[in-house]
Parts: sequence; structure tokens; C-alpha cells
Amino acid sequence: MSETQNEAPDAGAPQQSDLDYKINLLFPGVVVRKDLVKTVKGNAVVPSYVLEYLLGQYAASDDEATIQAGIDTVRKILAEHYVHRSESELVKSTIKERGRHRIIDKVTVTLNEKADVYQAEFANLGIMGVVVESPTIKAHPKLLVGGVWCICDIEYFHSDDQRVAPWILGSIKPIQLSRFDVDQYLEGRRGFTTDEWIDLLMQSIGFNPEMFSRRGKFFQLVRLIPFVERNYNLVELGPKGTGKSHIFSEFSPHGMLVSGGEVTVPKLFVNNSNGRIGLVGYWDVVAFDEFAGKKKRTDKALVDIMKNYMANKSFSRGVETLGAEASMVFVGNTSHTVPYMLRHSDLFDELPEAYHDPAYLDRLHHYIPGWEVDIIRGEMFSDGYGFVVDYIAEVLKSMRSQDYSDRYQQHFTLSSDISTRDRDGIHKTFSGLMKILYPGGEATRKEIEELLRIAIEGRKRVKDQILRIDSTMAEVKFGYLDKEGTWYTVATREEDEYPAHYHRVRKGSDPVEAPANADLRGAGAASAGTADPDKVTQSKPELFQGHREYQEGQIGVSYDMLLVPYLQGASQITIVDPYVRLFHQARNLMELAEAIARGKDPADEVAIKLITVENQDGREKLQKQYEYLVQIKQSTAALGIVFDVDFVDPQSVHDRSISTDTGWKILLGRGLDIFQRTSDGPFDLATRYQKHREIKAFGVTYLRALDNADHSIGA
Repeated sequence: MSETQNEAPDAGAPQQSDLDYKINLLFPGVVVRKDLVKTVKGNAVVPSYVLEYLLGQYAASDDEATIQAGIDTVRKILAEHYVHRSESELVKSTIKERGRHRIIDKVTVTLNEKADVYQAEFANLGIMGVVVESPTIKAHPKLLVGGVWCICDIEYFHSDDQRVAPWILGSIKPIQLSRFDVDQYLEGRRGFTTDEWIDLLMQSIGFNPEMFSRRGKFFQLVRLIPFVERNYNLVELGPKGTGKSHIFSEFSPHGMLVSGGEVTVPKLFVNNSNGRIGLVGYWDVVAFDEFAGKKKRTDKALVDIMKNYMANKSFSRGVETLGAEASMVFVGNTSHTVPYMLRHSDLFDELPEAYHDPAYLDRLHHYIPGWEVDIIRGEMFSDGYGFVVDYIAEVLKSMRSQDYSDRYQQHFTLSSDISTRDRDGIHKTFSGLMKILYPGGEATRKEIEELLRIAIEGRKRVKDQILRIDSTMAEVKFGYLDKEGTWYTVATREEDEYPAHYHRVRKGSDPVEAPANADLRGAGAASAGTADPDKVTQSKPELFQGHREYQEGQIGVSYDMLLVPYLQGASQITIVDPYVRLFHQARNLMELAEAIARGKDPADEVAIKLITVENQDGREKLQKQYEYLVQIKQSTAALGIVFDVDFVDPQSVHDRSISTDTGWKILLGRGLDIFQRTSDGPFDLATRYQKHREIKAFGVTYLRALDNADHSIGA
């Protein structure tokens, strides 16, 4: 980097990294600083690709002066031409008074059969019946399905004929890249290492690559495969807040995100009454948001047509069979932990009943484990440079017709008992990742193996869950051979982490022995018959009942010895403590939740309800209290703890206590706030271990309901 580039940057601009410098050098004019979208968006409710299209026109530079001028230009364009719904009447007045005005709006076109004309509806402007010429529809057929963001010139001419709309479409330009140079793209790729290219793609999505592990980065890249691979069927189920639907709503003008509950046969495939083709005929990707939900109503006819389409890439219109290339993505939330699902059902348990069907599930090519994807936080967004999204969207679209699925075969061979459908799923995922990471086809044996393992794991996750549902399907040995004949087994992460629950005996099959490294705790240990015989014969010690006092400054006290033995075995725990307001008090609660989680089987769920009081010391401190408790709820969910909070009137809280559905009630004089302040230093043992902290003086009373006589630990 030259000396001039190392000079002090503008105070408001982030320091440019070596990667950002290389990105601007090799891809001039098609990259943009990703934090600029938030800078210019304001209260405009538009997808990111619309804003990046404008930024790419005026701010695609690493020169700060050019960027600032571009930001000002984009802001001016949005201020003058973007239509806010609340200002639609003002914009209509502007069009009328000027006679012609340029707007940015989402446009949907329908065919008026009676009048034999195409008519446009403008979402924010709120006008409809605007005549659109046939050549415009032929050039931009997506206007007919789902709507497209456009830059339009609207004219006004009033007619005495009330049947004629006064609005005239002067010009229309969909917001997407008109062309790109594929050779320039491939040449630019050769200037990056694989790690640099992955980080460039992460920044293009909008994320800071430094905040993600390599495995976490690949989850994001797999989300891109439907855009680069035709007829790719992807599912992702996991906790809320992991950005499952973001890419499909914001990343590309070629993707359409629809609510799972709004899907119908006419909207998705074909309207048999008029022959009009649905979404799959026009969009590269159709993603179904909020797809999970056992009790959701489903249309059996839709499920049947979807199964046929996902398998055969076609659907029927009367007697005619039509083909389409749209990839299908299904994203939804889970409400239980992975071990809980593995013990009680399967990893597709959250799907509506009609889709919890082996025939449908077997058509899915890859399952992203959404529980491994980090919940999105503010610091995870990038301020580095990435491709303007409509540029990378066009790149991916241009490669949909290419097939890279055989590129691993010069080094590896798949297991011979992998079925055709399993093989197709692996091939399509591998091909998609190759096109995304190695578009020129140049990849080393090690790089190819990495992609192959990811592809196999994602399909194995699908198949292993189908085997739980349908015992008639044959077991499959997922793995591959190298050219020397060495066998490599591929396992899913949850298989390695929870083998006692993963390797469940299937109905009508011989018992499956869990691997030697299985974590056989709790019920898993009992069912596997591997409990320590010495521990089995020992009687469990009686738990103390009564009152104890602890002295000021005493050490050696922890929740593990004070509370957890009385909480083990409980499925519902209620904590009454009015003082869970400050950081250290919230940390105490989190530490208790962690201690409870350590003492239970990972497949068990424990409901913890906190009854507390809102912070009365001002709005800012109250907001902090809310933030602490929300973070506890999000974090403990991964431990199999369902955390909830009830805020009550301060006068209604008397004794601070913990009670369980096993009959124990613990009266805590000071609540959970029993520890004296620590230094919080990283090398202070008291920071990590409660037993090294000095305590405040307090008393505790243990009470047990008379109708539950088992007082032993773990009861």
C-alpha cells in the first residue's frame, strides 16, 4: 500500500484493511462500503439491493470525497423520488402539477382480460390501472408475478372518460444490473486466496467475517446456493434471530420471499382458471418464511404438486406439463433444543404435519443446522467493502446453467450405497459451492474435499431424520473414498455431540449400539445400560431441610452446593427476587441457569420463571434491565432452558424464594445477590468461580412439601 493510502483517514470513515484495498483494486466500480446502506436508508422501506444499486451508481469508490458526494446524491434521489406511503398524496399532486415526475416504487402488473390491456399498480404511491405496453412486459415478465422495484416516469393527463386512469407510464426501468463482464469477474477472483474470497463474499452479504468461524461462514455461503444452482431445495430450521430469511428478502432481485401461510397453488405454480403461471415460472428462488409450525393448516394439493416439482422440476397446467428452474427454500423457527428433538422426535419435528412426510423430506438437498448459526448482533455487520449486491446477484444467475458436480471425481468417490436421490443432493450442493468459491474451476484436492464434506453432511442430516420417521428405508453409509482406497466417514455435528440421543433404535430394526465416545448422561445412560455399578448401589444422600446461616466474608459457597441439588429433577422452577436489575444481579441469575443446565440431561427442558420488579431508577436503567433479561432468555434457550419473566408490583413481592414442581421451596434472605463485589479481572479466580468469592451474610431455609417423600439428591 502506498504512503498516501496510509495517511490518516477521514474521521468518519473506517480504516481500510488490506483486503478492502485489494477488493477496490481488482473490482473497481462494482464494490461498495457496506455500512453506507444504513447511512442512506433512513426511513425508506426498500430492500438493500435497491439502495446498493443507487450507491453502486454514485458511491462505488474508496475515495472518501467521492463516497460522501455519492451519499449526498443518493440521499437527494431518495428524498425527491422515493415514495413514502404517508406522502403518496403529495407525490400524486407533484405529478399532476408538473405533468411528469420520476419515482422509485414497487410495481406489480396484471392483465385486464376484459379491456385486453396490462395494468400496473404502484405499492406506495397507491395508484392502479396504469396502462403498460406489451413490449415492456415481454422485456420484464417478473412485473406480472410478485412485483419489482423500479424507477419510473409517471405522467398525468385527465380524461372526461372516468374509465380511463389519468396516470400514464412514461418509462420504467427495473432496479437491477443491465450487464456485467464475466471474464473480468473470473480474472479478479484469481487475485484472491480462498480465505480472502470467502471474506469478500461475507462482506458482500453484509457481515464482518472476523465475527464468524469458518464453519459459520459456510452456513452463510450455503444460503447463496439457490441463487447459483437451478432447482435446489434447501431447508434451514433453527432459533429466531439468526437471519434465516435476510438473504432471500434483501440480497437479490431474483429471489422472492413469501410467508409460508400465504402460499397457494395458483400463486406458486399455475392458476388453472386462466392459465397464468405462478412464482416458480419467473423467479430464480422462492423462499418460504415462517415455514415451521405443527398446527399450521396446509393444502394437500399444494404439498403434492410441490413434491412432484421438487423431484421432477415440472408441474402440470391442464394436460400440459411445464418445466421451471426456481429453487425452493424453506426456513422456520424451532422451539426446542437439538438433544430434546433427538430424544423425543426428530429434527423436522417443527414442520406442519403434511410436510412431516418422508416423500417430501427426501426431496430436500441440504439441511442447514440453524441452531449452529449465531444470533445476529450489531457488531456482526460489516463496514468493509463488498460487491454491490445486484452485481453479485447477476454473477450467480449467470452460472445457474453450469454444472460443477463432477469436479470432485478426479480425487474422490462417493460411497456405493448412497442412493440416487442422496447423490443428487450432494452433487447439487457441491456444484453450488464450487461455483461460488471457485468459479474458474481451480481448486486443490484439500479445497475440494472441504466442500464435499459439507455437501455430504447437509444431505446426511436430511436422510438420518427420514430414517427416524420411516423404518422401511435402508440405512446409508455416508462417506467417500480417495484414489488410494482410504475410507472417510462423514458425521453431522449433532451426531458427534449427542450420540446417545442421535443413534436411537428405529422401529422394527435391530438395536443400534451407540459409539464408544457417547455422552451417556441422565436418561441416555439408563437406557444404554452403562451406569457405574458402584454409583447404582450407593444410596443418595438425604437433602438437608431447615435453616442455615452464612457469615460475612465466608468463601467456598456456590450455587452448585447451595441450590442445585434441590433443583435437580425439576421441570418447572419459579424464582421470586425483586432485585434482578443491575449487571451483577443478572449475571448471578445467568450463573444459576448455567448450573441448572449442567445438572440435567441435554435432552431435558427446564422452565424457569423469574418474578421480579422493574427498575424504578429511570428509563435508561430500566432499558438495561430489559436487555439483560432478553440476553439471558436467548442464551439459556441453547441450554434447554425456557426462561420467562413476570414483572409485578413492588408491594406484592415479599419473601425471596425458589420453588420447584418437585415440592422444594427455598427461602433466600438476600435472594440470589449473595456475593460481594469482585474485581472482574480476567485473572481473578473469583471472576470465574463462585466458591472463590466472598459472600454477604445471609440465611437460607429449605422446605419440602409433605406429599413428596423422596428427599434424595436428584429426586
